[in-house]
Amino acid sequence: MKSLRARLLWFLLATIVVAAGIQAFVAYRTVLEEADDIFDHHMQQMALSLRAGLPPSATVGGLGNLGTGEENFEFIVQVWTADGLLIFQSASHPALPQRAVLGFSNVQARGTTYRVFSMQAGPLVIQVAQDMAARRRMAGSLALRTVGPIALAAPLLMLVVWWVVSFSLAPVARVRRQVAERQADDLSPLSESDLPEEVRPLVHELNLLFARVQKAFEAQKHFVADAAHELRSPLAALKLQVQGLQRATEEPTRELAVARLAAGIDRASRLVEQMLALARHEASAASGAEREEVSLSEVARLAISDAIAGAQARHIDVGIVQADPVKVAGQPEALRMLLRNLLDNAIKYTPEGGRVDVNIAALPDGAELSVDDNGPGIDAPERERVLDRFYRSGEPQAPGSGLGLAIVKSIADLHGAAVKLERSESLGGLRVVVRFRPPA
Repeated sequence: MKSLRARLLWFLLATIVVAAGIQAFVAYRTVLEEADDIFDHHMQQMALSLRAGLPPSATVGGLGNLGTGEENFEFIVQVWTADGLLIFQSASHPALPQRAVLGFSNVQARGTTYRVFSMQAGPLVIQVAQDMAARRRMAGSLALRTVGPIALAAPLLMLVVWWVVSFSLAPVARVRRQVAERQADDLSPLSESDLPEEVRPLVHELNLLFARVQKAFEAQKHFVADAAHELRSPLAALKLQVQGLQRATEEPTRELAVARLAAGIDRASRLVEQMLALARHEASAASGAEREEVSLSEVARLAISDAIAGAQARHIDVGIVQADPVKVAGQPEALRMLLRNLLDNAIKYTPEGGRVDVNIAALPDGAELSVDDNGPGIDAPERERVLDRFYRSGEPQAPGSGLGLAIVKSIADLHGAAVKLERSESLGGLRVVVRFRPPA
């Protein structure tokens, strides 16, 4: 049963039926116990009244039949001598088996059970009996009268239950209609007003999901727009270089054209790689990927191993100067890419034979990762702008795609860290500081 409304209605109907059944059973048992007490007392009083003498007729005077309306609670009276001789019995009733046990007892006779009270009265034994079926009929009738009104009111109760369930589930139906009527690009939050406590958390989480999807869509739109804008120039340059290679007739000219074409392909590949990395980490930030404890020293070791080939090609000394045992909550691969982009940027702008230092410091309020180089640095007015996408410091022909520091900024934002650019006091070039907050 997948319908919540149908499930509630059926469960409530079953509850009403079971409650009526329990009430009928309890009423029946209660009435039966009370009837037993009343009739036992009546039988006892009847036997006591017969001790003074037997009635003159075969029917015990007015005591043979007791009842009201159509109910018949007939009593049987028998008198036995001490020798076991029956000297009196109620009219039209066969004799019951003689019982030697005084007091109350149950006797099986003529296919039914009789309640018998026996009393010694001098040399005689007086017995008063009653068929137990009469008591059960009376108890069943009274129990039916008790449950009857509930059975008659059950349809009305079901209408009330149906209305209450429908009214209670109306907010769920309203939210369903709001979602069904939306366009595919409508990710605005749903209204959380007038919602029951059981439904409001679901709608709240749905709104958070809409917000994450909206961020993912916006990141995708930015990526497509940036890709269309930034790939146009490299692809046009590659086309011109291919045409130049086709027109080259002399060997030196051809070699130069081939070198330019290879360099252009490298730049385009690097641009595409960085754009995909930026899009991937923006998507991770939108989806809220899981984090773990990451050692910054291990991240630095892996990032340096990635960048060491480029540094050796330019005779640049890359190493870790300070490495405090610090761990932060984050994504290991993302942090590795963050530091690798910082190292690539420093190696790219540092002159041959230069130096790049990595420092990891534990702070009272978190941790700090910094990269220093002895390159030309960045002027103070431009230090904030270089964190934007596709912004290149210095000349328009400066190397790089303008995405390295933008990727660093994106990954830092993903980890709740702050990025700051300043002048390196130790090497004189640029110092990039990434400051992490302490783990929660």
